[in-house]
Amino acid sequence: MNTPRLDVIGLVVSDMAASLAFYRRLGLDIPADADNAPHVEAALPGGMRIAWDTEEVIASFDPGWSRPEGGDRVGLAFLCDSPREVDATYESLVAAGYQGHLKPWDAVWGQRYAVVLDPDGCGVSLFAQADA
Repeated sequence: MNTPRLDVIGLVVSDMAASLAFYRRLGLDIPADADNAPHVEAALPGGMRIAWDTEEVIASFDPGWSRPEGGDRVGLAFLCDSPREVDATYESLVAAGYQGHLKPWDAVWGQRYAVVLDPDGCGVSLFAQADA
């Protein structure tokens, strides 16, 4: 018997175009014509994929599904090349109208860290190894 392997990270979104615009700003290569699709996939480095499905798609095969309330259930974290890139990326996203959650700070575990919310309110971390 083969061992299952993680292959796709899936996000359920309320507004596909808004979500894809956010993740494009973080450098994901997402086809420009995907904004109106009910399901979208993009390849990630290393062979994994990330996928977005509208709430309607999920409800079509899981009638008991409802939008989660409360805190994040999955966390995505984007590695930046430097602490300055953490700051610049955070500021760029906030300037573009996305909600900052935690402004960049020097974390006790040795990283520059920040959190911004995607269009569905999911926390997306930005981090880099702190300058020595």
